Amino acid sequence: MEAYLYERLKDGKVRCDLCNHRCIIKEGERGICGVRENEKGMLKTLVYGKVIAQHVDPIEKKPLYHVLPGTLSYSVATVGCNFRCRFCQNADIAQLPADRQGMIIGDPYTPEEIVAAAVRAGCRSIAYTYTEPTVFFELAHDTARLAHENGILNVFVTNGYMTSEAVHMIKPFLDAANVDLKAFNDDFYKELCSAKRKHVMETLVLMKSLGIFLEVTTLLIPGLNDDREELEHLASFISDSLGPETPWHISRFHPTYKLTDRPPTPAESIHEARQIGLDAGLRYVYSGNIPGDEGENTICYGCGKLLIERWGYRISRNVVVDGRCPECGATIDGIGL
Repeated sequence: MEAYLYERLKDGKVRCDLCNHRCIIKEGERGICGVRENEKGMLKTLVYGKVIAQHVDPIEKKPLYHVLPGTLSYSVATVGCNFRCRFCQNADIAQLPADRQGMIIGDPYTPEEIVAAAVRAGCRSIAYTYTEPTVFFELAHDTARLAHENGILNVFVTNGYMTSEAVHMIKPFLDAANVDLKAFNDDFYKELCSAKRKHVMETLVLMKSLGIFLEVTTLLIPGLNDDREELEHLASFISDSLGPETPWHISRFHPTYKLTDRPPTPAESIHEARQIGLDAGLRYVYSGNIPGDEGENTICYGCGKLLIERWGYRISRNVVVDGRCPECGATIDGIGL
């Protein structure tokens, strides 16, 4: 299928304008993502309708804690990614084309079939996740449009590297996104992800300005992005540029893929980072990958009342009434609370 968002150049080359790598691709070659190929001067997506993963998940697993809490989300992905994160938690599918000589696999599914499956499963949203939704943008876009027609919300779980053109194109159908802000230093992005931090920050600010509800996730890796001053700057960016109502998830790292020389993140480090977020004025800061931790819960920023109690991805109690704290009446930010 012909790809969206590209420009034909001289000598049969094309420039992909889907993500901020803006790859210039020669005839017969692919972009960094490994799933978009120049075929005789036409850029084609190689993963349209080739679904590598599909599951019915609690929406809290994305993690999205402020979008339709306690509901199910139909999660889909194709192979491929435009990052090369050494700590990729889904490398078996995200890095498949890069690690397996361009291999692309997946079961055939149309947007209509994906939406129908979501309806049958009783899902109130579709999550484009597991790998990077930007690289299967055409499938995500067409599915998201149909989902809205059927009263289903759409959420991206993304590295935030899409261009402004892509953000504007998906905006009418994208209700929320959890964006990884992996670190607040440029060397981390360059050396561990093969990307640039500034583009992620620009995407976050743009999404916020367009009314897409945002949650942010940072995977805390010992010795690489857990410096206190860096975390203070990161938290301040979220609070000042995206707003104190933006939930921040700080997740525990476990050694994986090409980053196995680092230990799991100590729980104390997660707790310290969470306090940094709260001190920066963020209303909702969450501990990730520590089931049973009190940092999983939603606490009223107005009066301190326990509003939503969680264990892992399960909600054991939710006392929010019509989006407000029943104790002090504070508005609890999000969608469908």
